[in-house]
Amino acid sequence: MAAAQAGTVPRPWRLPGGTRYGLGRLKGILRPAVTLHEPPAGSMLVDRDVEVSMRDGTILRVNVHRPADGQPAPVLLSAHPYGKDRVPGRRARIPLQYRLMRLPGPIRHSTLTGWEAPDPAWWVAHGYVVVNADVRGAGRSEGVCEPFSEQEAQDVYDLVEWAAAQPWSSGAVGLLGVSYLAISQYRPAALRPPALQAICPWEGLTDPYRDLMRPGGLLEDGFVRLWGAGIRRRTRAAIDVRAAQRQHPLRDTWWQSLTPDLGDIEVPMLVCASFSDNNVHSRGSFRAFQQAGSAQRFAYTHRGGKWSVFYSEGALAVQLAFFDRYLRAADVPAPPRIRLEVREDRDRVVAVREEHEWPLARTEWRPLYLSADGHLAEAPPTQPGSIVFDTRRAGAAFVFTTPRDTELTGPMAARLWVQVDGDDDVELCLGMEKWRGRRYVGFEGSYGWGRDRVATGWQKASLRELDESRSTPGEPVHTFTHRQPLTPGEVVPVDIALGPSATLFRGGESLRLVVAGRWLSTRNPLTGQFPAHYRSRPAARCTLHWGPDRPAHLLVPYVPAP
Repeated sequence: MAAAQAGTVPRPWRLPGGTRYGLGRLKGILRPAVTLHEPPAGSMLVDRDVEVSMRDGTILRVNVHRPADGQPAPVLLSAHPYGKDRVPGRRARIPLQYRLMRLPGPIRHSTLTGWEAPDPAWWVAHGYVVVNADVRGAGRSEGVCEPFSEQEAQDVYDLVEWAAAQPWSSGAVGLLGVSYLAISQYRPAALRPPALQAICPWEGLTDPYRDLMRPGGLLEDGFVRLWGAGIRRRTRAAIDVRAAQRQHPLRDTWWQSLTPDLGDIEVPMLVCASFSDNNVHSRGSFRAFQQAGSAQRFAYTHRGGKWSVFYSEGALAVQLAFFDRYLRAADVPAPPRIRLEVREDRDRVVAVREEHEWPLARTEWRPLYLSADGHLAEAPPTQPGSIVFDTRRAGAAFVFTTPRDTELTGPMAARLWVQVDGDDDVELCLGMEKWRGRRYVGFEGSYGWGRDRVATGWQKASLRELDESRSTPGEPVHTFTHRQPLTPGEVVPVDIALGPSATLFRGGESLRLVVAGRWLSTRNPLTGQFPAHYRSRPAARCTLHWGPDRPAHLLVPYVPAP
């Protein structure tokens, strides 16, 4: 492939280096970098299948891990549908997920650690009680499972108050966990249980429609298929999540009922908002930090692996200091308002610094305009132009070479003028890439994909209506409430939100915007972003227009040196 190829590009989802990357994945499947250890004998007391009665009489069951001295201690609670008893155990079986999804760094935790849950051995050694709960309808709990629901939030509220009242509890309770164990924190926190003192949602979406199930209105049909099948198999679910995803193509009242009221959260909050999980949690995590009502909210950003970072010594130290401050009233400093990590590629961190708001207040929003010969220009176009591509076979690419070192930190957005022939809609998939001459520069991405782009975005042209009251520079917000099909020959403006990032471009490196009509990754589980997949429409011809009256552009968040 030519250096940062511009213009019409055949199959831009086939990135260079796929074979080499796929062969490297095989080693991780056979021998993942995971170390499991048995807790020392007598280091803790364990109570299994403890029954907790909910307000309606339904019995939920929890496992309690507590210090061996039996003295009251603060409590860390996790609630999820994955089965509290599904732990590696004495045979030290490595979870299958660690084999299927690439691990960019080593992971070490005890054999008592549930999937994406805090390690009881580590936290008990630091003076905490760890409670791992089967949500309603999952594991050994009674009832029917309703993922993301108000019922589940009320149950977690009741679990918090129960834990605070136990003789082994100091009365202070916090919530901690990754992914679903983070999502299940927002709604209970918004209900404000009196004993809840702090939460630490480590990478958790906050809007199921926008963040995962139908980003940009597109149907996610990879991860949701696998996750939904697991929920059906392991729980007594009230709904089929995948079927409901198809039955509700618009963001109707059902989707809205699954979305937490972030403004009602008042307890201190440390949210992990990574740049490496754009397909699932990144946008929702930043939304939680921005919209939560808590005056004491903090963000920990990174672009490493989800699990390797969560269980790392550095992240554990930050989590411990946070909970020591808010559950123990210990005299330790508050975390940075934002711990910002900036990278220049997948493996090199160039800065870790403290910031105070998101997006950064000193951001200079700079448009880079689509122009002739596949370039991005700093000046708006003076002549009309266009480019055409087949949505199933090709895409369009536009290149800008940075004249000097340039940091781009924040969300991004594109405004395109679009025409489609052969269909009444087009599903636009955008990727913002980094190139060093002829070499594509990859970053850590969702599901352990090690060749991610700097940022990506999706948008159905028919769902282009904006919610003007919520949209900001770099973050267009769409209503997703009704379709506006395109008519033959019609040219319409479409705004596309790209995910957040923090990336340094060295002078002479290239930024490339890719626009296609299908997801920008192959389905090959070794070389692609397995299990991500987005359902494609039939082939059509898409035309992108620009000119003085159609200033199509990519809006980038240029950050001057502090």
